[in-house]
Amino acid sequence: MDLHIKGGSKSQKKYARDIIEFCAEKLMSKRLVSNLTIKLNFVKMYEKHKQIGNCIWEDDPYRPREFLIEIDPTVRLRRVLESICHEMVHVKQFAKGEMRDLSGAEKVSWNGQRYDLSADEYFDRPWEIEAHGRELGLFIRWAEKNKLGHLRWTHD
Repeated sequence: MDLHIKGGSKSQKKYARDIIEFCAEKLMSKRLVSNLTIKLNFVKMYEKHKQIGNCIWEDDPYRPREFLIEIDPTVRLRRVLESICHEMVHVKQFAKGEMRDLSGAEKVSWNGQRYDLSADEYFDRPWEIEAHGRELGLFIRWAEKNKLGHLRWTHD
C-alpha cells in the first residue's frame, strides 16, 4: 500500500498510519492491499459539512485502487481514529467492487442493487450500516493490539 498523510499533528499522523495499515490487513487480502494508494488529508470539515470523515475514489470507478480519505483533525483523537476505521470500510467496499458510484448524480450500486441517495436515509444505507457497525470493533481491536487500552480515550 502506498500511503500519504497530509496535515494533522505528529501523534495524529503516527496513529493514523498505524490504524490504516491495521484496517487494511483486517478488511482486505494482502494482494489487494499491495495495490492500493491511500491519501489521508486532515482538513477541517465538520463546521461546514457536518461530517468528520469522507472517502473518495480517485481513479477507476469500477474497481478503484486510489483513494482520498479526509478526516477532521479538530475532534478528539479517538473520534479521529474511529472515523478512519469507518472510511477504511468504504475503501474496502469500493476496492472489492461491493459499492460503485453510478453515472448520474446521487446513484450508487451496492452488491448489484441500485440506490438513489436522494431518497434513502443515510443510516438506512447498507454500506453505512456496515461501516458504522465495523468502525468501533476495528478501533478496539487496534487499541488492544497496540496495548493502548489504558489510555483515557474519552479525554484526549
